[in-house]
Amino acid sequence: MEIAGQVVVVTGGASGIGRAMAERFLADGARGVVVVDLDEAAARAVAEPGGERALGLGCDVTDPDGLAAVLAAATDAFGPVDLFCANAGVAVGEDEQTADDVWDLALAVNVRAHVLAARLLVPGWIERGHGYFLSTASAAGLLTQVGSAPYSVSKHAAVAFSEWLSVTYGDRGLRVSCLCPMGVDTPLLNGGFSAQDGETTTAAAVVRDAGRVLAPDDVAGIVVDGLREERFLILPHPEVATFEGRRAADHDRWIAGMRRLQAAAGGA
Repeated sequence: MEIAGQVVVVTGGASGIGRAMAERFLADGARGVVVVDLDEAAARAVAEPGGERALGLGCDVTDPDGLAAVLAAATDAFGPVDLFCANAGVAVGEDEQTADDVWDLALAVNVRAHVLAARLLVPGWIERGHGYFLSTASAAGLLTQVGSAPYSVSKHAAVAFSEWLSVTYGDRGLRVSCLCPMGVDTPLLNGGFSAQDGETTTAAAVVRDAGRVLAPDDVAGIVVDGLREERFLILPHPEVATFEGRRAADHDRWIAGMRRLQAAAGGA
C-alpha cells in the first residue's frame, strides 16, 4: 500500500507514534488524514499544519457512537476511509490485584476499540474490495509485559484480533498489519508505565533495558515501509522476531528467562 492518495484515520494521534504517523502520512501525500484523540485541542494542533488535507477530532475510541461520527466526518471531508490506524492505547495496571475498572480500561482501549472500529469499517471495505487495518499492539502482545498484567493481556488480545481479521477477510480484500514495537520515546512509556509516585516501575525499567528506545518518527518510517510491503507483523525492533522464535521453540526456557529479567529489574 502506498500512502499517496489514501484517506487515513489515526487514533491516539495527538502524540507519540500516532502523531508521527499522521505527520508522515501527510508528508507522503495522503489525500486526507484524520487525527483522532481524546484531547481534541491536541488533535487539532497536530492536524493544523496539514491544512485542507487534515482534520483533528476529539473522540473516546471506546464509544461506538463517537467512533461512528469520526468515520462519518472523515468520509464527508475526504471520501471513504482506506486505512484505519487503531493506535490509541493505555499502559495501566500492575498485577492480578489491579482494580476491575483499570482492567476494564485496558481492555476497552487496547482491544475493544479495535473491534468497534472493525465492526464499522469491515462491511464497507468488503463491499469495496479493499481496506487496510493497522493495529498498534506491542512486543508485549507477542511476548509479555513484565510488571503489567492488564497491558500484557490486552496487547496479546489486540494481536489475536488482528490475526483473526487477516485470516477471516484477507482473501476478500482486507489487508491487516500489526505494529509491535518495544520501547518508543512516547508519553505512554514516559508517563504511563513510569508515573507512580515519581519512581520508575518494573514495567518501564524492563522496556528500557530490553533494547534501544526509538524515536516516534523512526517508527513511523518503519510503518510506511511495512504497509508498502503489506507485512502482517511490523517490528521496529527486529530482535522481537528472535525473541518470539525462542519463546515458541522452548516456552519453559523462555519463561525462566523472563523470570530472571523480572528479578534483575527489581520486580516481584
